[in-house]
Amino acid sequence: MAKIICMIPARLQSSRFPRKVLADLAGRPLLQWVWEAACRTEFFDEVVAAVDAEETAEVVRNFGGSAEMTSIDCVNGTERLIELVQNGRLKGDIFVNWQGDEPFVDSAIIGDLLQTCRTGDSDIWTLKKKIDDPEQALSPHVTKVVTDSEGRALYFSRSLIPHYRDHQPEGERVFYKHIGIYAFTYEAVLRIAQLHLCPIEEAEQLEQLRWLYNGLRIRVHETQKEAIGIDLPEHLATANARLAKVLPSTVS
Repeated sequence: MAKIICMIPARLQSSRFPRKVLADLAGRPLLQWVWEAACRTEFFDEVVAAVDAEETAEVVRNFGGSAEMTSIDCVNGTERLIELVQNGRLKGDIFVNWQGDEPFVDSAIIGDLLQTCRTGDSDIWTLKKKIDDPEQALSPHVTKVVTDSEGRALYFSRSLIPHYRDHQPEGERVFYKHIGIYAFTYEAVLRIAQLHLCPIEEAEQLEQLRWLYNGLRIRVHETQKEAIGIDLPEHLATANARLAKVLPSTVS
C-alpha cells in the first residue's frame, strides 16, 4: 500500500493576510482547524505542518501537532514540499499539499482527490468543480480548467475556458473551476524540483502550468463539495459566521 503523507504549508507572513495561519477562528488558531480536519480523514499515514517560523512551530506543538521547519524563502507550498522531500524529512509515496488556510476541506474532498492515486497512471492529482455562479466564471481570481476525455488537464487559466464561439444558451455552457489541492507522487516532486519558470506560467501566474508545460500528467477529478479558503481578513469573519451556526456556544 502506498504511504500517503499530508503536508500543510503554513507561511506566517502571508502577503495579503499576515499571520493568518495563527488567526483566531472560533477560539482556535486557523492552522489547528486545518490540522484537525486532516487528522480526521482516513487517508493519511502522517500529517505534518511545514512552517517557516518558530512561533508557528510552537503553536503546532502546543495543540499536539507535528511541525517541520522550512525556508522563509519558499514562495509556495510546493517549494516547502520539495525541500522536505529532498532532505529526507518527509518519506512517502504520495504527498498531499493541503493549504493551511482551508479549514473546510473534508474527507469527502480528499476521497475525491485520491480516488485513483494508486493506479500509477498520473503524476499529480487535483480537483475541479462545476461553476454555477456566472461571476465566478468571469473572475480572474477563479482559476478555470479544461480536461481531456480521460480527465487529465489540458489547460488552466484565469480566463474563461472553453470559449464558446457560436451562440449557445447560457444554461448549456459548462465551465469548471480548479480546486487548488494537490497530490503528488514522490517522483513528481523530484521532477518538479528541476523545472524552471515557463512562458505560460509567467503569463497566467499559475504554477501548475509549469508542470503541464513539461509533460507531467495531471489527473483532475470532479468534486461536488466546495472548498472555502481564507485569503483575507473578511474571509475569516465569514468562516466564523459559518461556524457560529454549528458551534453557537463557542463562537462570539
